Amino acid sequence: MTASFLRRYVVSTALVASALAGVTAIAYGSDHQDTPEVELSPRMDINDVYVFPGSGADRIVLVMTTSSPITPGQSASAAFDPNLLYQLKVDNNGDAVEDLVLQFTFDGADPSQRVKLRGPVKPVQVGTRNTLSSAAPVASGAINQAIASGQGIQLFAGLRDDPFFIDLEQFFRIIPDRRPATGALAQAQPPASAFRNPGTDFLRNINTLALVVELPTALLTAGGTSRLGVWGTISR
Repeated sequence: MTASFLRRYVVSTALVASALAGVTAIAYGSDHQDTPEVELSPRMDINDVYVFPGSGADRIVLVMTTSSPITPGQSASAAFDPNLLYQLKVDNNGDAVEDLVLQFTFDGADPSQRVKLRGPVKPVQVGTRNTLSSAAPVASGAINQAIASGQGIQLFAGLRDDPFFIDLEQFFRIIPDRRPATGALAQAQPPASAFRNPGTDFLRNINTLALVVELPTALLTAGGTSRLGVWGTISR
């Protein structure tokens, strides 16, 4: 499986983290159907990338979410695209080029599909050309359940509530070409240039597809430093 074209390379959601001491610097960003292209291909839309301390001092959690918004009515049939290569990429020497990748592939096209995780492993190619590694999967199993491996890696791939918080109605009011012409949000209050207080979580009960990996930090820092750059890609 060779991915010669990268559809979404979301630099805005890249996180910079110190893997041994916790997150020290974060570039905040989020992406939810912000172009017509990803609205037509929602499974290629990266929403967020996160890095968290793990369950122990020597562990780290990497997360990538995609495909939001998935409504309650769509959730029963939500699944990853088996024709896509999902990746989390890790730079551990500060040159902004991936030194390691975690690659996720899927078999089947419905909620009974299975996921395979390869990595962390050195990439076959770097940059916008993406090739599936020949390494054997380190973890595999059904989506929507926790999967453990013999290498101390835990994996979850499946449906989760979208953690992105936004007052979308007021956001559209602030953006000049999205402001409603009628209704409460077209009036003078609340201020046209500010979010409402208290805020409104417009995406409450909206779901996303999440890829979550907890693993020993040493698997990412070996041969490099404790300061990591992490980003996600989805490609064909």
